[in-house]
Amino acid sequence: MIAGRVLILAALFISAGVQAEPLPSGTSFLSEELKARQADEAANPGMLWVDEGARLWATPQGAAGKACASCHGADAASMRGVATRYPAVDAESGDLLNLEGRINLCRTRHQEVEPYAYETDQLLGLTAFVARQSLGMPVQVETGGTAAPFYAAGEAFFHRRQGQLNLSCAQCHDDNAGRSLRGDTISHGLGNGYPAYRLEWQSVGSLQRRLRSCSYGVRAVQFDYGSPDYLALELYLAKRAEGVAIETPAIRR
Repeated sequence: MIAGRVLILAALFISAGVQAEPLPSGTSFLSEELKARQADEAANPGMLWVDEGARLWATPQGAAGKACASCHGADAASMRGVATRYPAVDAESGDLLNLEGRINLCRTRHQEVEPYAYETDQLLGLTAFVARQSLGMPVQVETGGTAAPFYAAGEAFFHRRQGQLNLSCAQCHDDNAGRSLRGDTISHGLGNGYPAYRLEWQSVGSLQRRLRSCSYGVRAVQFDYGSPDYLALELYLAKRAEGVAIETPAIRR
C-alpha cells in the first residue's frame, strides 16, 4: 500500500513538472581541480568581479547621490537570500526582472542614473556581489500568480525545437545531460552559478550571454540581452534549479 502511494506521489510530481530531488549543479561535472579553484576565493578569478561590485555598492552615484549601501546597508547583509528569488515579477511594473534588471531598476528609480549595459564589468560586478550574499542558499523562485505566464513561456521555449539544427534545450539538457560533447560534459542547464567565470570566455559573463551562445550553437535567433524570451527562459531554468545552492561566481568550462 505504501509503495503504491509513493508511486502515485512521484507521478503527481512528474505531471506537475516538479522535481522530487534537486538536479545536480553544473559544478558536479567539473574536474576536482576546477571544483577546488571555484571554492577558493583567492583562486577563483570571478572574485575580481565581486570585489568590483563591492566597490560600486559603496559608491554614491546619480542625481540622487545615493549608493546601494545608502538604502540597503554597508555590509550588504540585507541582500542575503535575494538572489535565490530571481527572476521575479516587479509589483509596480508587472515586468519580469532578473537580478541584473532589478539592479538597473534601482539605478533609474532610486539613484536617478542611467542603467548599466549588459556584460559591462559594472553590471556583472554588482550582480555577482549581490548574488554572492546568497552563497550556499537554495534557489526558490515564484512561478505562480503573476509569474505564471512568464514561467509557461519559459517552459515552452525550453522544449521548442529551434535553429538550423532543429534542437530544443531539453534535447541537450534533459535527454543527454551527463554525456560528452566536444570534450565537455553536458550539464542540466542550471543558472545557479551565474554570473560565472567561463574558461572559454576568460571572463565573467551573465546567464544571458550563455543563452545567446546556446542559440548560436544551434544556429537559432540570438535574442537581445534582457529580451522577454530569455527572461522567461531564465525563470524556467531557475525553477529547474529549485533546491540547488547559489554558487556565484561559479567556474564553468
